[in-house]
Amino acid sequence: MAENEIVTDEKGQELKKISIIMIASMVILLLVFSAVNYVVVKNLVKSIEVTVPSDEEVADEGDEDEIEKGIIVDLGDFILNLCDENQRKYLKVNVAIEVSKKDTDFPKEEAAPAKGGHGHGEEAPAPAVDPLVAIKAEMDQFKPAIRDAVITNLSSKTSAELSTAAGKELAKEQITNDINSILGGEREVLRVSFGQFIIQ
Repeated sequence: MAENEIVTDEKGQELKKISIIMIASMVILLLVFSAVNYVVVKNLVKSIEVTVPSDEEVADEGDEDEIEKGIIVDLGDFILNLCDENQRKYLKVNVAIEVSKKDTDFPKEEAAPAKGGHGHGEEAPAPAVDPLVAIKAEMDQFKPAIRDAVITNLSSKTSAELSTAAGKELAKEQITNDINSILGGEREVLRVSFGQFIIQ
C-alpha cells in the first residue's frame, strides 16, 4: 500500500507541476498578446488622419444629395387600347410629367427704383408676369406631340407588361426618353408619374 501512496503522490505532484506550467504559459501568452495588440492599435491611431470638412464642402455635398424639383405639367387622362392578342384590354391612366426649371423662369426681384421728387416723368412699373403661366404657355406648344408619345408608348404594351412594377417603370423611362427628344434640350423631363392606372 505504501508503494501505491508514493506513486499517487508522485503523479499528483507531476500533475500540479504540469498545471502550473500550463497556467504560467497561458499568462505569458496573454501578456504577449496584449502587448502586441497595444502596439498595433497605437500605431494605427497615429497613422489615421482626421480631416474636418469645411462649410463649403458640406454645402456642396448637400446640393448633390438634394433631389431636383421641377415644374409639374399635367397631361390629363388617357383611355387606350392595349396590345393584348387574345382579348381586348383597355388602360385608363392619368399622366403628369415633371420638367426642369430654367434660370430665367423665376427671376429674382430687383429693388424698386427710388422715386423722384415730384413724380413727373416716372414710368409705371411693368405688371409682373406669373412665371407658371409663361411655362404653361411654353409647354402647351409641345403638348400634342407629348400626348402622342405617351399614347404610342403605352398602347404598344400588353396588360401583362403594365401589371408589374418593373413594367410601369420601363414605360415611364421610355416616355421620359421620348419626351426629352421632343423638347430638344429646352427642358428635361425629371420624372413621369401615373396618377390613376386602371386596366380593364
